[in-house]
Amino acid sequence: MPKTDELLDVTEAVAPAAVHPPERRRRRLPRRPPPATAAVTALGLAIAALVLSGTPWLNGPAVAAWRTVCLAITVQALPFLLLGTALSGAINAFVPADLFTKVLPKRAVLAVPVAGLAGAVLPGCECASVPVANSLIRRGVTPAAAFAFLLSAPAINPIVLTATAVAFPGSPAMVLARLLASLATAAVMGWLWLWLGRAEWLRPVVRHTGHQHGRSRFTEFRLGFQHDFLHAGGFLVLGAMAAATFNVTVPRSVLDTFSGSPWLSVLFLAALAVVLAVCSEADAFVAASLTGFSPTARLAFMVVGPMVDLKLIALQAGTFGRAFAVRFSTATTVVAVAAGVLIGGALL
Repeated sequence: MPKTDELLDVTEAVAPAAVHPPERRRRRLPRRPPPATAAVTALGLAIAALVLSGTPWLNGPAVAAWRTVCLAITVQALPFLLLGTALSGAINAFVPADLFTKVLPKRAVLAVPVAGLAGAVLPGCECASVPVANSLIRRGVTPAAAFAFLLSAPAINPIVLTATAVAFPGSPAMVLARLLASLATAAVMGWLWLWLGRAEWLRPVVRHTGHQHGRSRFTEFRLGFQHDFLHAGGFLVLGAMAAATFNVTVPRSVLDTFSGSPWLSVLFLAALAVVLAVCSEADAFVAASLTGFSPTARLAFMVVGPMVDLKLIALQAGTFGRAFAVRFSTATTVVAVAAGVLIGGALL
């Protein structure tokens, strides 16, 4: 009988140890490459096939134009996406969790315009602002302030304002109008989220954020950067493909049809900004080339473009969920057009 008791004691002592390996395996599951890796790989191979294929029908003028526009948008945005995801990973790994909540005002109503002004310090386009805003939310920043930053960062940073001044020489009013209209849109959208936003609309991607004890901070940075870049990159390519399709299928004669009407020209250029998906560092030169349109319409193009375009909508849907992206992009478009018309009518 003593031997039996000893065997029971041994069994009880060993049993818990046998449970640990499966739990360790479960903990490691989030470290596996995200599902978006397969999508990015497939899209990359498809585009590479279009570029390198010698098939005659793929070398036709329309397909060649589509290929050029798609690659141009992707290559133009890729460096800024790298910048944004690197900054997002750095925030995730190295920045204390309570830093942003200490810097921003405690009251969310005041935090929104402060976050909008803070967007001026990030020299990147909309592709960079989405992963950064996601990290800010996960670090404790109120979503309304993070969304104000998301909208203002690609529109009022020094590179964009300098490019606008170069594209519109001798017209400082255009630079000022872009700055004020973009800031107003970012602040209004942040306040609208405080008033009408619902938590169930915002479904950020599930991922680990913040430093964990026992793990290298550089490992945290690498994992966060890898996840954000692969996830956002696939949606960037999808948006670029959609924008390229519009560029090829819509005839240039349509531009002349809408330029004659003051109101239709504003709405048309706002819609054009959404589908062209031009990076904010270059959209001022595109707007300056549309000489047949009024200054207010061209201002609307520059205010809407950095805040709502096809690739940005795709990035927002992949990061925060489709329910958020549809509502937020629609409301942002309306507010941006209204701000462009009001401020453009007063200054231009």
